[in-house]
Amino acid sequence: MDNDPSFCSPVSSEENGAENGDSSSNEDELNDAFGDLAALPVEVGERRPTCLRCRRPQKVCLCPFLPTQPLEVSTCLYIVQHPAEESRVLRTVPLLAACLPQGKCNVIVGRRFNEEKHPELAAVCRDSRTLILYPGPKSQNLDELVQHQEVGTVTHNVIIIDGTWSQAKNMFLKNSLFHLPKQVQLNRTLSSQYVIRTQPSNICLSTLECAAVSLSILEQNDNIQEVLLRPLKALCSFQLQHGAQVHHSKEHLLKNGMYDKPMPKNKRKIKRMEKLVTDHNVCPR
Repeated sequence: MDNDPSFCSPVSSEENGAENGDSSSNEDELNDAFGDLAALPVEVGERRPTCLRCRRPQKVCLCPFLPTQPLEVSTCLYIVQHPAEESRVLRTVPLLAACLPQGKCNVIVGRRFNEEKHPELAAVCRDSRTLILYPGPKSQNLDELVQHQEVGTVTHNVIIIDGTWSQAKNMFLKNSLFHLPKQVQLNRTLSSQYVIRTQPSNICLSTLECAAVSLSILEQNDNIQEVLLRPLKALCSFQLQHGAQVHHSKEHLLKNGMYDKPMPKNKRKIKRMEKLVTDHNVCPR
C-alpha cells in the first residue's frame, strides 16, 4: 500500500467490508475509471542512466546502502502492485527486491486477478501457508501467529497489496482470490520512516516497511528489519537534503489544524476523517 500497505491496525467492519447502495456503485465506477487513466503510459523524454540493481538513476544510486549479499530468507513475498505505482519515482518496492534473493520478492502488476489469467497467483492464494497482509476484524496479529512456531518449521508466502490506501482497499474487496489466504496485520506500535510521502495516519507504513517488519517476525530475526529499512532512510535523507519537504500524515494535519484542503461532503468520508482524529488504533482503508 505505496502508502499502503501499511497494515498496522484493525479497521471497522463497515470500512473493511463491501458497501452497498447506488452511491457506492458510482464511486467504484469512478475509481475504476480513474484507475484506468492512472495506468495509461506517460510520455517522457530521454531517461537518465539507471542502476540495474536499485533501479535508481545512477547519480543517486542507493546500492551502498543495500546489503552486499541478498538476505537469506525462507519466506516468499508476492507484491500485488496497482499499475499506477509503476510510474512513481519514489516507490519502495525496487529497493525491497534488491535486498532479497531472486524469487523471494515477486511483483505482479494489475488491478483484477482471476484463476484463468493468473494461475500461479491463484495457486499461491490457495496454499494453506499463504498469508495476506491486510487489516480488519478478521485479521490475526502476525506476532501471535508465529509465537509458537519454531524457526524453519513453516515456510510462508506473504501477499502485500502495493498502492494508495484507496487503491489497495478496492483491489482487496474486488478480488475474491485475496479472500482465500489467512488475513494478518501488524499490531506493533511503529512510526513510518517514509516521510517524503503522505500517509493517512501516523501508524501507517510503506510497502517496504510492511515487508521488513513481516519478514523480521516470520524469520524471527530483527536484523532483517534494520537492513531493509537502511536504503529507505537513505532515500528520504537524500530527498530532504535536496529540497523535499517532510510530509506529515493526514491524521497529524487534522489534529493540529494544519489540514488546508477542502473537507469532503460525503458523509462516509467525513466519518473516516473524524476517526483519524479520535481513534489511535486505526489505519483507514
